[in-house]
Amino acid sequence: MILHNQSCFPPSTFVLLGLPGLEPFHAWFSVPFFLMFLFAVVGNLSVLHIIQSEASLHQPMYIFLSVLSIVDLILANSTLPKLLSIFWFESNDIHYRVCLFQMFLVHAFSAIESGIFVVMALDRYVAICNPLRYSSILTTEVLIGSSTVAVLRGVVYILPLPLLAGRLSQYKSNTILHSYCEHMAVVGLSCQDVSLNDHAGIAVGFLVLIMDCVVIVLSYIKILRSLQRLNVATQLKSLATCTSHVCVIVAFYVPILTSSLVHRFGKNVSHHTHILLADLYLLGPPMLNPLVYGIRTKQIREKVTKQLNNKGVSFCLRKKTTTK
Repeated sequence: MILHNQSCFPPSTFVLLGLPGLEPFHAWFSVPFFLMFLFAVVGNLSVLHIIQSEASLHQPMYIFLSVLSIVDLILANSTLPKLLSIFWFESNDIHYRVCLFQMFLVHAFSAIESGIFVVMALDRYVAICNPLRYSSILTTEVLIGSSTVAVLRGVVYILPLPLLAGRLSQYKSNTILHSYCEHMAVVGLSCQDVSLNDHAGIAVGFLVLIMDCVVIVLSYIKILRSLQRLNVATQLKSLATCTSHVCVIVAFYVPILTSSLVHRFGKNVSHHTHILLADLYLLGPPMLNPLVYGIRTKQIREKVTKQLNNKGVSFCLRKKTTTK
């Protein structure tokens, strides 16, 4: 159904406004956004390098962490370069097809990241509740299979969104009041009936956000019940192995839940506040995940310290040689 009382047209390009209502401050916002992007890229590449180069880290938890770092790199690069080009060069135009592809990348890799968190929660469950069978349960085949399922599930869940959006040919405006091609921000501009798109978005949100949170919570309930049978020292040691995972889960799901609630019920919340929250849940996890795992995971922290010390010694030796 097309609303004939409006001037509708098929857009070849969309216009992203960046932070609507805050355009005069784009240059200022570009500084923290660029630093967050830089930290996300350097941090995740460092985690990948450390895990790949250290044979002792070729274990299930670190394999999942490697996959998480790859997902975070793709997620950060799917939005930030374009957003920074808007801030710095006022390059607001984005091709229609590129917009749909960005929509797919943003939502698909958010869903994949959620799936990886579920797999990591199950990994912690097996490690704590069935420690003697850990290596026999989480074999190489299981690692590859579970990671593949998380990726395919994200693709299958999200693929209908850009496909349904691509069927909408008539729009009342091509100006997207957002920093990136978010699903409902795009289809909400259409003159056609978008109820199917809306229902698909709600279904995906339920399957990814709600169901994944339920599985993670149930895993930790079972972990806590299992720990009740152990002494206090063992309980603390086991819980310490879960701290990093819990931190990154909170950093991922809380901004998403907050943004969703503000979008649905925050009628008095300014539009640019909603956009900043949406940007936060895309930028926050890629930046925080390597930081959390780098600080909280002893093995990674030791490898980073060792490499920094080696580089420091090498630098001092070169300086002494040059002085002589």
